[in-house]
Amino acid sequence: MNDTTLARQASRATTEPALLPPVDVIEDANGITLLADLPGVPKDRLNLHVEADTLTIEGEIALPTADGMEATHAEVGLPRYRRVFTLSKELDAAKVSAELTHGVLRLRIPKAEHAQPRRIEVRVG
Repeated sequence: MNDTTLARQASRATTEPALLPPVDVIEDANGITLLADLPGVPKDRLNLHVEADTLTIEGEIALPTADGMEATHAEVGLPRYRRVFTLSKELDAAKVSAELTHGVLRLRIPKAEHAQPRRIEVRVG
């Protein structure tokens, strides 16, 4: 793939209509966990990327139909998901981990070292 192809794909991805997947964001003392519902998206059609302070989740739905059959009614009208988040400077985007299980994407983003809670020792003088 060359730079022109990549630029064309990126432009198409941001202009094509997409479903907005529901996402739960859970924060604890060490970072955040995002749980995104992406039913029908296989791992090979899931694209996660962080650029500067922006996290983008994109996925294409792959729901096969039997040969010679056509859906007469479809609850899902668009074949892709897309969600964009602005990350806090307190998060360490270089240490994002991701896991896809049964249509649920779990992203773990730890807090940066400078934002981690720390205990301050008090000396008796």
